[in-house]
Amino acid sequence: MVAGGIGHVKWLDTRWFEQTIVRASVQAGLRSSGGVFTRRSKGQSGNAAFSPAVAGGLDQRVDHSPASSGPAGNRILSVICHRVATWLKQGGAVQALILAGGRGTRISEESQTRPKPMVEIGGRPILWHIMKIYEAAGVTDFIILLGYKGYMIKEYFINYYLHSSDLVVDLGTQSIKTLQSNTEPWTITLLDTGVDTMTGGRLLRARDHIGDETFCFTYGDGVTDLDVRNVIDFHRGTGAIATTTAVLPPSRWGRLAIEGHQATFREKPPDDGGWINGGFFVAEPTVFDYIEDDTTVFENAPVERLSADGKLAAYQHHGFWYGMDTLWDKIVLNEQWEDGRAPWKIWKD
Repeated sequence: MVAGGIGHVKWLDTRWFEQTIVRASVQAGLRSSGGVFTRRSKGQSGNAAFSPAVAGGLDQRVDHSPASSGPAGNRILSVICHRVATWLKQGGAVQALILAGGRGTRISEESQTRPKPMVEIGGRPILWHIMKIYEAAGVTDFIILLGYKGYMIKEYFINYYLHSSDLVVDLGTQSIKTLQSNTEPWTITLLDTGVDTMTGGRLLRARDHIGDETFCFTYGDGVTDLDVRNVIDFHRGTGAIATTTAVLPPSRWGRLAIEGHQATFREKPPDDGGWINGGFFVAEPTVFDYIEDDTTVFENAPVERLSADGKLAAYQHHGFWYGMDTLWDKIVLNEQWEDGRAPWKIWKD
């Protein structure tokens, strides 16, 4: 329980944890500015400490008037407590790195004017869809590795809060008051990693932001119905330094099966050409030791060395996966979204 804003949280059922901490926090006079939960130590994975200081990523930036300690404050505290309970059940917070710096030359019709991760599916950048896939697994701390036209991604997220909120703008006092916000509880670090830096180099640039914890990373152009928690659990049981998600890509064409004069047709079944790297990696910080510099392509020498050392694992995902490489891929994904049959939409609205 919370006493005077500081306390310890045991490993608890999510709902009970949420209700108890909200009640105790309100009684302690905590307002909607939120708080910070921090791990005690790696050896005490079930314990956390709560401080009623404003948390950068958790701060909802709402009006801090007395009224905010009512329903709105309770709602925000509930969101915070739910996130922390999920975090504790998973054994700690996991960050997700997203490679978003490439030029996207195979979809140049779009990438001439914006970075590939900003190409829209259903009116939202594919980058947003990828982040929602991670959020569905409880991962809400992101590091976006920028490069080509990275300023556009920065501008998108800087304006995202304003575009997703009801506001009162007082020009006289030059102040902005938030009435209601529909933004996700994400913390987003935006790192410039160089226009011409290769995939390994981009990851290496994030080394100082990872610490010594397991982390996720993926490409900024692929969507899936994967539950990332399954990959994290699988990875932690293998002893590997890096685990890739292996997928069967969809075929570009339908298939005919012919027996005598009879034929049967299957419309674009999964490709039977074998498993491929589908991204959605889980890795340990020691993976950075396999990367030399900005010129390193992660999928080449680092992956080969990891494999030779017996430190590369593969989680086989038999479900949906689709990489947006061309304009046709964008059209296919948009049609699925607009028809309400997007398999990768695994989150709740």
